[in-house]
Amino acid sequence: MGRVTERRRVIRIRDGAVSTRPDTLVAEEPLEIRLGGKPLAITMRTPGDDFALAAGFLVSEGVLASADDLANIVYCAGATEDGSNTYNVVDVRLAAGVPVPEITLERNVYTTSSCGLCGKASLDAVRTQARWALDTSPDTPVRIEPATLTALPDRLRAAQRVFDRTGGLHAAALFSTDGELLDIREDVGRHNAVDKIVGRAVQLGLLPLSSYVLMVSGRASFELAQKAVMAGIPVLAAVSAPSSLAVDLAAETGLTLVGFLRGNSMNVYAGEHRLALRAAAATG
Repeated sequence: MGRVTERRRVIRIRDGAVSTRPDTLVAEEPLEIRLGGKPLAITMRTPGDDFALAAGFLVSEGVLASADDLANIVYCAGATEDGSNTYNVVDVRLAAGVPVPEITLERNVYTTSSCGLCGKASLDAVRTQARWALDTSPDTPVRIEPATLTALPDRLRAAQRVFDRTGGLHAAALFSTDGELLDIREDVGRHNAVDKIVGRAVQLGLLPLSSYVLMVSGRASFELAQKAVMAGIPVLAAVSAPSSLAVDLAAETGLTLVGFLRGNSMNVYAGEHRLALRAAAATG
């Protein structure tokens, strides 16, 4: 549903003057994702694009690869005493013949708006085998100019409509290799924003996203790198820092990982073969 923002009374203090006013806040509510009627995960998210979020989450979990794997996704009764629909619970039904993973305590995930994998028992549990190998050849057809990358943060920011009203949302966007904005999603959780992007691609039959760039508004965590790899995305760019595990995963899989993408500068941590670099790399 569309409960993206809410209004709250706030006391405002400016230069010693005190006033009260309504403030627009980003909404944050739990979403329970069920698979075949069984609880699989709970994530704190901004309501909206919930079906896409669920589909994208299942791509990163290695359950879905295409729209053909899905039978349907529906809202179901919430946890209220009267059994009314809170639009905070979705049930995903897989198509006939698609393997249903065993839902154990290790797989059952509680995620937060800052980290989607904190409930995983171990790092090994999230190193899911990707369905599509990224092209690691020096002659890869996916090539992108550094100048194209440096233009992406401004294009991402200009498209963040809800951020302008609340200042409290992360964003993920899908770009073509020539810098065209194809899709953008906002959420209190950066991992949710990515899941919504990937889930929309599933619904449109676009996986693997092997000719696109994923741009995120915050840091590049291991989880976001994993989600990119699982969706077949060859380039992940972030305005902030990557984690060490994100760099390790990028190096292992051939993902191009760019961090600190600000102004005319960036750090390339892995997968530099996809960038049209003309100057010799500095040493030291």
